[in-house]
Amino acid sequence: MARALPLTELPAWKALLTHYQEVRVLHLRQLFADDPQRGTQFAVDACGLYLDYSKNRITAETIQLLIQLAEACKLRERTEAMFKGQKINVTEQRAALHTALRAPVGERILVDGIDVVPEVHAVLGKMADFTGKIHSGAWRGHSGLPIRNVINIGIGGSDLGPVMAYEALRHYSRRDMIFRFISNIDGTDFVEATRDLNPEETLFIICSKTFKTLANAQTARKWALQKLGDEQAVARHFVAVSTNAEGVAEFGIDSEQMFGMWDWDGGRYSMDSAIGLSTMLAIGAENFQAMLSGFHDMDQHFRTARFGQNLPVLMGLLAVWYNNFFGAQTVAVLPYEQYLKRFPAYLQQLTMESNGKHVTLGGMKVDYQTGPIYWGEPGTNGQHSFYQLIHQGTKLVPCDFIGFCQALNPQGRHHDLLMANLFAQTEALAFGKTEEELRTEGTPDWLVPHRTFEGNRPTNTLLAERLTPKTLGSLVALYEHSVFTQGVIWNIDSFDQWGVELGKALAEKTILELESSKAPNLRHDSSTNALIERYRRFRKRKK
Repeated sequence: MARALPLTELPAWKALLTHYQEVRVLHLRQLFADDPQRGTQFAVDACGLYLDYSKNRITAETIQLLIQLAEACKLRERTEAMFKGQKINVTEQRAALHTALRAPVGERILVDGIDVVPEVHAVLGKMADFTGKIHSGAWRGHSGLPIRNVINIGIGGSDLGPVMAYEALRHYSRRDMIFRFISNIDGTDFVEATRDLNPEETLFIICSKTFKTLANAQTARKWALQKLGDEQAVARHFVAVSTNAEGVAEFGIDSEQMFGMWDWDGGRYSMDSAIGLSTMLAIGAENFQAMLSGFHDMDQHFRTARFGQNLPVLMGLLAVWYNNFFGAQTVAVLPYEQYLKRFPAYLQQLTMESNGKHVTLGGMKVDYQTGPIYWGEPGTNGQHSFYQLIHQGTKLVPCDFIGFCQALNPQGRHHDLLMANLFAQTEALAFGKTEEELRTEGTPDWLVPHRTFEGNRPTNTLLAERLTPKTLGSLVALYEHSVFTQGVIWNIDSFDQWGVELGKALAEKTILELESSKAPNLRHDSSTNALIERYRRFRKRKK
């Protein structure tokens, strides 16, 4: 599905460059004044999410030109290739078929001639059965005590997805159980996660596709056996999410307690697979299924809706608009919901590991910017931190605001105050405050420059009725497909992650040098050599 022309030579791209020169001088104050219906015309309602994108520096022509670019880049064809299980992850010769993880029973999705949907549902059924045993007390620890503590051990997508989902859906979680997550190789992460827990009541979920990077898992095994004593106890206190049955068995985990994965499912797209076992244990199989339903609804919307009414396509194209034409380097994601406090961190991996690429699918170096930097904090916390820069700084920072009409924990006026802040912030960012308005209010002339808000700062607002498991599924899938849309436009592979490999490979050599009993023959650069030598001198110095 090679392109006839490079991205920047496409007529649709050149048309957008010309159009940008016309639009960049327009202000949102004027755009809204010229069109009283703008606030509802630039809005889409689908899958329980209402997207208001009217406060963007766009016109109807902008959207039409962006859609033409998407068509020129064969977005529809690339989308179908993904959903049909074609090997669109070209550098690893794999499908990118996370959409199969939430496909309903009866749907057929073939990978190398094999329908993977029955396999997916077999794993989901196994997860549900195990969840039922834990919740009912049928599954007990080695000493006969019920499991009250669940610790997920993983890294990257094996951690960021589960911890985000647990925090996001904590309102629906069991309060008679403790859920914790260990990802950092820093020993402090393990110590603090286990400090107050009883090994006899603790279950570890080891999430590792290859089951080879196991430092934290081995530490957990040692910690558990110090109390439990018997090697046979491992089988009652450890389960695995992996593809390496031999490695799992060597660790001491019963093969019946290994939950399978597939090479067509990348880590950052796996929170709705067996990687989500901790999520299911927290919220139950029924709520987990509701989350999958939300994912699937957004999948179908993305696959079938016309581009002008397609939430992921619109958000993806707007991201391209600011990244490549306005030169914006970051996107802020600002959920006005405390339960979504880990959502920006989750999106960092989803977006930046996917689209932080410098060559095209064909291996040619790009001559345009690809993935922007994603970051953010929840609600009013950010208002008293970095909003100053967004409002009055010199950098253009497009923002996604996420809010809900109903509070999960009503406390008097709290939710109304929270949402008032969300609406006010998007209004202030769009329209600002002029010098004339300030002088009319009686602001002294010397203070006017400091209190002037230029406005014209773009925002999307995503509004849902209530944060439910189904809503979360739709929200995550929305960003997944927005990322994919951007990757198609930039003609890059959004599903590999070679950028994480080099540092890991070098670390395997460096650890031997750090732990060597004799002074190693260092052959790094002068900086790295000096740092290693200094570390070795101080690492065992008495406290």
